[in-house]
Amino acid sequence: MTTNIFTEIFLPVTLAIITLGIGLSISVQDIRNIFIQPRNISVGLFSQLVLLPVIAFAIAVITGLQAELAVGLVLISICPGGATSNLVNFMIRGNVALSLSITVVNGLITVFTIPLIAMLALEIFMHQDARIHLSFNDSVGQIFMLTVLPATIGILIRRYRTETAKKLENPLRYILPILLFLVFGGVLFLERGDGEIDLPMFLHILPYTLALNVLAYISGFYVPRWFGLSKRNQFTIAVEVGLQNSTLAIFVATRLLDNYTIALVSVVYGS
Repeated sequence: MTTNIFTEIFLPVTLAIITLGIGLSISVQDIRNIFIQPRNISVGLFSQLVLLPVIAFAIAVITGLQAELAVGLVLISICPGGATSNLVNFMIRGNVALSLSITVVNGLITVFTIPLIAMLALEIFMHQDARIHLSFNDSVGQIFMLTVLPATIGILIRRYRTETAKKLENPLRYILPILLFLVFGGVLFLERGDGEIDLPMFLHILPYTLALNVLAYISGFYVPRWFGLSKRNQFTIAVEVGLQNSTLAIFVATRLLDNYTIALVSVVYGS
């Protein structure tokens, strides 16, 4: 009961508060710039939706990774970023409006791409014909409540209470990471008995997740550079591509695929 209250109420409320705090740093002009310069979000989405899964498939094939772990590596690569990537961009003074926009659009698109690419990975590596379904309505509702609504409130506060928003911006750079650390720490503490992984398996999987992570950051930085994006937007996209939603990947592996071995990659990645 305690775990359910924490993960189903306290966690989403905290994530919404964090997104609201991030929204305080975004001006209306920042949002306009997303539409004025669509190349930025297009390159970001391409890097995350296309390039990252290709990297994951390549690592799995080239290294001859065990079939279930190969599927797990692909699975983590096709899950969108979230509050963590938005918060990191906020802390490093990246383009937060771009970061949030990529998160929202990517979250909607991956409702369709996660099942398709995950089923492809299952067929290629495990020769299994599985059917995966993610609820579009649930995903849209979650994105709206945890990202769009709180970010909009933050943007409106900055619009109509600009001085207040500016005064809060610097303290929030310290407060929000602590808040995120505490809430995720609480989740790990409450669920510490579930899904344990032994050290040898952790060390076996770690090089593959590190390779994916490093290549994600490198490609997330240099691909935007090839398209002529600014240094700030390069860093922003690198963070978005480099930080994936391991919680969603674990959910898909354990609840929809009923395969904990596949989930191990996401457990290591999220550690």
